[in-house]
Amino acid sequence: VQLQASGGGMVQPGDSLRLSCAASSRTFSGYEMAWFRQAPGKEREFVAVITYNGGTIDYIDSVKGRFTISRDNAKNMGYLQMNSLEPEDTAVYFCAAGAVSRINYYKHHKWPYWGQGTQVTVSS
Repeated sequence: VQLQASGGGMVQPGDSLRLSCAASSRTFSGYEMAWFRQAPGKEREFVAVITYNGGTIDYIDSVKGRFTISRDNAKNMGYLQMNSLEPEDTAVYFCAAGAVSRINYYKHHKWPYWGQGTQVTVSS
């Protein structure tokens, strides 16, 4: 499955953005989906995950209460709603998908399918 992330941009602290991840195949509906991010000079970091049916959702502690991951399998789409953005959220955001076991959700190298990344810059 091919993934395409979009929706990034440059915003001010406290603003919101909604990232989208478009999948090329209906096989997406059977996969877990996650968002990762990578800031300059840093390792790729787990942000959020949602299981294929939305039954399990998890977030990195720093975004809990501010970010919401969701998906619409009928449209082969995934989303990341980001509210109350902070300068520390500045990074390239990637969506990922695959049949990934729960123990591996947080490990970027365990995810087989990736979008190309979309830049999010939070600055005053």
